[in-house]
Amino acid sequence: MSQLEEILRPPEKDLPPYPAKYIVLASGERMVIRQARREEVPILLPDVAALTTVDRDYYDIVAARTYAELLGWLRHRVRDEYCLVGLVDGVLVGLVNGRSLSPRIGVSYHTIAMRRGLRVGAHLFAAKMEYHIEYLNQQEVYIVAESPIGFRRWMIEYGLEKRPQVHHELGGVMSWALTRDLYFEAKDRLVVGERPVPDDLMEKAKVITPVEEDVLIKQVTARIRQAEG
Repeated sequence: MSQLEEILRPPEKDLPPYPAKYIVLASGERMVIRQARREEVPILLPDVAALTTVDRDYYDIVAARTYAELLGWLRHRVRDEYCLVGLVDGVLVGLVNGRSLSPRIGVSYHTIAMRRGLRVGAHLFAAKMEYHIEYLNQQEVYIVAESPIGFRRWMIEYGLEKRPQVHHELGGVMSWALTRDLYFEAKDRLVVGERPVPDDLMEKAKVITPVEEDVLIKQVTARIRQAEG
């Protein structure tokens, strides 16, 4: 690493690992949620980039921002970021990311579901909150929403507290916060999954398989049209 690169890279601390778990989806499929490695980001980027062309349900802006966040992590230009992925038989069905702002505070970035209609995004968001509260041992997580679905899923389902004085890194509206008390009140209702992951299931989840771009866009837009009636 060059001397200049050492200056450009932010300091990083070793974040505790997120222990993988699996969830049985409404389809009967088993989704493994595990922590992504920095070197896996190039596998994730094409699927995220494809969704920047979906101009419905705010997929375009969420995907564009997530692409930049993941690229920033890959290039060592963001501090203490992480990413969790949802995999069905190794195929990417969703991802979430965020970062540790301080020992006490976590920051939620984005949630993207490549498979809709199965609460993939909701399960991944819950796993993200589980990581912040139970494994990073933080006191609260700052959250904003960019879509009506996100607002209903996060702010309303979890009963988040308003933090009008907090400027979220994503900008936009005021921050909301998931506190430890709110998390544990909601945990039995919203945070699901089993550990440990069976060996055969974990073996399939070791390698991330992206979805072909045309297939991904078709399945996402079809579900959006169905939801819109």
